[in-house]
Amino acid sequence: MTDITQYLEQLASGDEHAATQLLDVVYSELRTLAAAKLAKEAPGHTLQPTALVHEAWMRLVGDDRKDWKSRRYFFGACAEAMRRILVESARKKARMIHGGGHERVELEDVAKEEAGESFELLALDEALAKLAKTDESKAEVVKLRYFAGLTLEQVAKTLDISPATADRHWAFARAFLHSEIAREQDD
Repeated sequence: MTDITQYLEQLASGDEHAATQLLDVVYSELRTLAAAKLAKEAPGHTLQPTALVHEAWMRLVGDDRKDWKSRRYFFGACAEAMRRILVESARKKARMIHGGGHERVELEDVAKEEAGESFELLALDEALAKLAKTDESKAEVVKLRYFAGLTLEQVAKTLDISPATADRHWAFARAFLHSEIAREQDD
């Protein structure tokens, strides 16, 4: 049994001290994943890897549901928390672009890259929700690859599937998401 699994079991049984021990073990890995994800974001992104990890961690530990059975469930929950944080950030930017802020800004002053990045992330989130309704396992691969920054080998290990299956799921999911996003843009 790995340290992670042991700490997850202790946390599930109510040992709040296990959360601190778990964070010590996974922090550097989570920060590396967050940094990899944020490196793909537009320059000037307001979220930093440390902030993303801390926000995700606070959501995970603050959540009443701490019954992660294994490393797979835990990192899946981390990926989901990071995804939600990034989507919320994109929605906030979109609201600001569409008049949600208190200060009037001319359209020419809005950075087109930032607006495009926010809308792309929202479109991805909608397409991912559609994929999850039809095939949750392929959606999990996307969350772990895109939002948690895991390699296909890490995804396979986390989801307890073969690397070939992870690769097929990833290829299918990318094609599905691309098609859904393109369809949304055409509408």
